[in-house]
Parts: sequence; structure tokens; C-alpha cells
Amino acid sequence: MAFGDRKHERVDFERGILVYIMGIDGTWRRDCTMIDVSQTGARLCIKGSFEGLDLKEFFLLLSSTGLAYRRCRMVRVDGDQIGVEFLARDKATSKKKLPRPQSTDEPA
Repeated sequence: MAFGDRKHERVDFERGILVYIMGIDGTWRRDCTMIDVSQTGARLCIKGSFEGLDLKEFFLLLSSTGLAYRRCRMVRVDGDQIGVEFLARDKATSKKKLPRPQSTDEPA
């Protein structure tokens, strides 16, 4: 599958956007340039070696503080560029469970 075979429209960045990838356990982090992005994934140019890193599942950090991120997995490699797929958030853990309101209606 080539980088051009996307199901969703993508946005190309002329100069790229500085982003980071980080291991799920936080033990490694690499600087990257996001070349393009779509609703379901992105193409990244990795700075430095990514040999030996577990890219089955990792975080794409969109800010230096890590407040904006997506969980990803690598789907293709082409030299220093990788294609990543955004993983769906687990709906069960992403929604906070609110306590059910207690009924205050008492029979008269």
C-alpha cells in the first residue's frame, strides 16, 4: 500500500509540523515532522534512528507538553518516513461514569 492510498482526504504541510512519538510506557521519545495528516492517520518523518523501537503501539504527541496526543500504530515504512494509523479510543474508559441521580420525589 502506497502513501497515496488514503480513504480520507489529507492535509499536506508545506514545511511539516514538529511533533514527537513516545513509547506507551514512556521509556523513549523521538522528534518527528508530520508531513501530512488525515482523519485516520498521518505520515511522519522520524529524526534519528527508530530501529529497535516498539512501533506496534505508541503515542503521537502533538504538543511539547503532551496535552494533545493520539494513540497510533505504524502501518508502513519508507526510509526515514513512517505511515501511522490512529487507534480508536476505548469508549468504555474514555467516558467518565457519572453517578445516577437519586430520585427526590416522595409519595405524598
